[in-house]
Amino acid sequence: MKLIRYVYLVVMEAFYTFLADDGWAIASHIALSTLMALFPFLIVLTSLAGFFGSKELADGAVGLLLQTWPQQVADALSGEIYDVLTTTRGDILTVGAVLAVYFASNGVEALRVALNRAYSVVEPRAWYWLRLESIGYTLVAAVTSLLMAFLIVLGPLILETARRHIPFFVESNEGLLTFARYGITITAMTVALFVLHAWLPCGRRSFLQILPGIVFTMVGSLISGVVFGQYLARFASSYVTMYAGLASVIIALVFLYFISAIFVFGGELNAAIMKSQLPKGLSLHEAQSPRRAGSQA
Repeated sequence: MKLIRYVYLVVMEAFYTFLADDGWAIASHIALSTLMALFPFLIVLTSLAGFFGSKELADGAVGLLLQTWPQQVADALSGEIYDVLTTTRGDILTVGAVLAVYFASNGVEALRVALNRAYSVVEPRAWYWLRLESIGYTLVAAVTSLLMAFLIVLGPLILETARRHIPFFVESNEGLLTFARYGITITAMTVALFVLHAWLPCGRRSFLQILPGIVFTMVGSLISGVVFGQYLARFASSYVTMYAGLASVIIALVFLYFISAIFVFGGELNAAIMKSQLPKGLSLHEAQSPRRAGSQA
């Protein structure tokens, strides 16, 4: 009974803090920034793929990126994404590509604002250092996506070689490839959420402190994707009727809004659990300060 009461109090504390921190508005900011950063990110992705000499890697990376999105949402953007991916880009060092990297990093900045609010911290670093860090995260995400896509592209060759030597063990590669795609995508999402919660906002938090929010975000995002996909399967035509040519953008924006709200609440949930474990008189901001973390170590 005590555990149930504790969970209830923590969840309600997270919810009220979510409202106090303008969680819905921040989620809207994240959703719009993410959508605006998506196509610059795809430009960076194709530029890097062209630099490495394989455009197919960009196709595979985008496939992984949209793997956990509802099919209706991914299909709504597929035409625009295809137009970006089919444009050959070897201009990674040009001004256009540099601007694409800058605009793609806006999504990271939006996530930083949300987490700083959730964890009740004030960012002391200069804006240009924060922007450089966000650009670094963007480039790392692009390169990591290409590396994961390379594993998927290499997968059929590995399975074909395995079938020759152990045919009774590897009979069909389609099921294994599907499992690999989802496994790699979910693993990448988990690692990305850990990096975001641990290092993106100001202050320092342990793995156990950010684990509840990561689990909540993963489970909530997967459930949201399924529910929103079922909703679109029945009512997608209403979006087309209401928004005409903007329907694909609105569908993607609404989906990203729900996912962003789940992400923000995950941070608030972590903060609420951390608050419940603090000694009296110690604020959450003080508990996460680097000086206190160093003294405890």
